[in-house]
Amino acid sequence: MTIRVLIADDQMMVRQGFTVLLDAEPGIVVVGQAVDGLDAVVKVAELAPDVVLMDIRMPGLGGIEATRRVTASPDTTVKVLVLTTLDLDEYVYEALRAGASGFLLKDASAAELAHAVRVVAAGEALLAPNITKRLIAEYARLAEAPRAPLKDRLGDLTQRETEVLSLIAHGLSNAEIAARLVVAEQTVKTHVSRILVKLSLRDRTQAAVHAYETGLVRPAGY
Repeated sequence: MTIRVLIADDQMMVRQGFTVLLDAEPGIVVVGQAVDGLDAVVKVAELAPDVVLMDIRMPGLGGIEATRRVTASPDTTVKVLVLTTLDLDEYVYEALRAGASGFLLKDASAAELAHAVRVVAAGEALLAPNITKRLIAEYARLAEAPRAPLKDRLGDLTQRETEVLSLIAHGLSNAEIAARLVVAEQTVKTHVSRILVKLSLRDRTQAAVHAYETGLVRPAGY
């Protein structure tokens, strides 16, 4: 299936450059370009892309608020890949909280960009390694605040679903989780689907976020 991409960036050269790069990739087609966040929200409704490449800093409506609006509906299937030159902690955290499924810096290669689009379109999480370290540190800081017991924060998850959620937060793919738990990959997919439904989460990225925020996963050294 062809992955339909919308590029939202206020710089024409950036939009055109990414369009050329992605249109050259098999199975990926750029269906439109947006000049700012508001334009992105409108074009998502018009063009129904699978993935939006969303810049953070744009005039008018910025990328974080645009991401929040694009992913607001629980029925939406569009994934947002935040693409920016900025790697500041606050942007990483806010973008993911707004509903982004991935975060990639603009200095990524063409191959990394195409890979990121495919990963996000498939419902996987995508974070640049240097960003992941900051993100984990931020969640660890938040975890120090008083909260309800862990069991209450994880809802009705079974023991096995809780284990799968923990492995998702550690960055394991379905195949890797299946190997770790010695079960079929389809079984893992079923567990992941149930986790998302029970916790009212959009995708694996949000599941990983939830695992850190609830304190289910604690980074080493924190």
